[in-house]
Amino acid sequence: MRVVTNVRGTIKIGRNSGFGIFNSVDCRWFFVWLSVALGASAQAQDIGAGVDIFTASCAHCHGGNGQGGQLAPSILKRIANEDDTNLIAFLRTGNPSKGMPPAPVQDAQFPALVEYLRFLAATVADDSFDTDTSRNQYASMPSIENFVPVTEAMLLNPSPNDWLWYSRTPDAQRFSPLTQINRENVKQLGMAWSKGLPDGMTETIPTVYNGIMYITLPGSNVAALDATTGDTIWEYKREYINPGAGGGGRSKTLSIFADMVYFTAPDSTIVALDAKTGAVRWEAAADERGHTSGSIVVEGKVISGGTCTGGLRNNCYISAHDAFTGELVWKFYTAQAPTDPPGFDTWNGAPLDSRRASTWGLPGGYDAQTGLIYWGIANPTPNTRADRHQGDAGGTGYLAPSDLYSNSTVAINPDTGELAWYYQHLPGDDWDEDQNQERIIVRTRINPDPEKVRWINPNIAKGEERDVVINIGEGGGIWMLDKATGEFIWATPFPTNVDNFILSDIDVNTGITHINRDLVLEKPGDHKIVCYFNTRSYWPSAYDPGRNSVFVPYIRNCLNMTRASEATETMPAMPESRIGVPEPGLPLDELNGLSRVNLETGEITLWPSGRIPNNSSVLATAGDLIFLGDINRRYRAMDPDSGEVLWETILGAPISTSNITYAVNGRQYVAVITGDNLSHPGLNTGTMGPIRLNLNNSPGSNVLYVFALPQ
Repeated sequence: MRVVTNVRGTIKIGRNSGFGIFNSVDCRWFFVWLSVALGASAQAQDIGAGVDIFTASCAHCHGGNGQGGQLAPSILKRIANEDDTNLIAFLRTGNPSKGMPPAPVQDAQFPALVEYLRFLAATVADDSFDTDTSRNQYASMPSIENFVPVTEAMLLNPSPNDWLWYSRTPDAQRFSPLTQINRENVKQLGMAWSKGLPDGMTETIPTVYNGIMYITLPGSNVAALDATTGDTIWEYKREYINPGAGGGGRSKTLSIFADMVYFTAPDSTIVALDAKTGAVRWEAAADERGHTSGSIVVEGKVISGGTCTGGLRNNCYISAHDAFTGELVWKFYTAQAPTDPPGFDTWNGAPLDSRRASTWGLPGGYDAQTGLIYWGIANPTPNTRADRHQGDAGGTGYLAPSDLYSNSTVAINPDTGELAWYYQHLPGDDWDEDQNQERIIVRTRINPDPEKVRWINPNIAKGEERDVVINIGEGGGIWMLDKATGEFIWATPFPTNVDNFILSDIDVNTGITHINRDLVLEKPGDHKIVCYFNTRSYWPSAYDPGRNSVFVPYIRNCLNMTRASEATETMPAMPESRIGVPEPGLPLDELNGLSRVNLETGEITLWPSGRIPNNSSVLATAGDLIFLGDINRRYRAMDPDSGEVLWETILGAPISTSNITYAVNGRQYVAVITGDNLSHPGLNTGTMGPIRLNLNNSPGSNVLYVFALPQ
């Protein structure tokens, strides 16, 4: 134990660091020392009693020294600003509107508690006195100086050194031009730095700009890190009304523009933070939409989606807010009303308020040439046709459009929120087969091979070049559409061509899709095996322009589903059953892998990796490398031509989404996050994945790892 005098002249004591971080054991030894050093044993005993009360009643939420914890913010500012009478009155009543109960303290204990609180306020540094963020004065970069605002031109054409969108560029290609790390030297890749992260969900992708990494932390706070060391420069800690809201936050990405970073908080609020300091610039409420997605910035507007929290159509929308003021510009509702395009009721009379189709996954992409944003929308809910349509599985259409805009690509004017075009990949879903993954925008020659591609538009001239939008959905299938008009070009099942695919047909002249009616659960107790199911999810794929190929992880996972049934004289009532199973007849060692899809021919090459699913974004680089990781802690670099593993390391927990590369001062880094996410448990136990794995991957092991070549 040591004593340190800080810049304010106050004494701060701790077991190791001297920075005022206490636990109950440290505090007991401290007060023994205090009684001797100050010659005031009675006062020390009073404060010592306050320690016990604080530790038992307050520290769990507000942290061991009152600076804030996982569940509640710092209390030091309030202590400094309140007299004893008002402070005790506040502790007696709590703050129920913000989730704080009355302090479980007896009247006779309040003086000792307040005495200790005064001690904390006098001796523990608390940057929240001056700002909403906490700073690290000992960081390698203690503050952000000479910040250059991010312009629209930068967003449209980011520096190769930066990672400004969830997939680096607005076209969602997820390709980095950096070449310092390449297939010749990747075996030398080693740890540059790592950083432990708080407990909670982590499904996020960091943003990097000019040597600063902005990241959504587990627990749903935001931090700015020195991208060369991992040192925290500032941290924004949000005060959640529901203390548990932050821990379950699943926002996939931040966005950046001008001098602000935009955070879609899990309490359905869009928060604009000062990129230099982390101070709140503005907040905008988004009803009860729910935020698991993230945002992008397009033409000076923050565009974001959500999860339809509350079960109401009013919470199912994509919105645009002015990037400088937070003012709402428009909303686009993702569950069609009868008067919305195409001008008739595709929900066949279902109650308007109960129509739901969310955008819970990745945000959309943007194309400056067309001036359109492209967004993927998830399945309609409730999940089954019968539940949506008064018990009748035939109560909605079997071909598109049906229950719009579910399982669709929508192209939207970012100025007005008006729909330019839509394409429905799966009409009237019966199985929860989301189609809300990223939309990749590319220019490609069109020459689909009829031996490789199941549905081809005969009106498209072979060999012509087109600007297209690519989508690969959770239920399998890959679609190519014209980016300006939504015209159907070709589609085929993914990862392989199976008979029990979610679609039975596509009209090749119109692109109209037909749900596989043989797999619809028409009657109570019906049982079907549907392929595919969670064959890929929200972690984005990558496109290599030199190879004109998309690289997508896959699981050959199908859905074994039985519809709920009521009790009869001979059979008890049975609940709905949904479980992932292997594709019928498939060897288990071929269940998972990485695919390469040639966009000119449509040929899909599979590189099986065994029984372990991937759970990370894919990263393609000009160094002729593909990076990705799995739920068994393996993170690897692969050859994009052969699928050969060129480098592999074993990390501390399952890889979770993330996976980016950037450069600072001429040195290239590759970053990935491990830890807890919503998908891993189901993939591990076999409830949502094809087989039970029982991997012993400890929870609570959230870490950011960053790799580089030796200097």
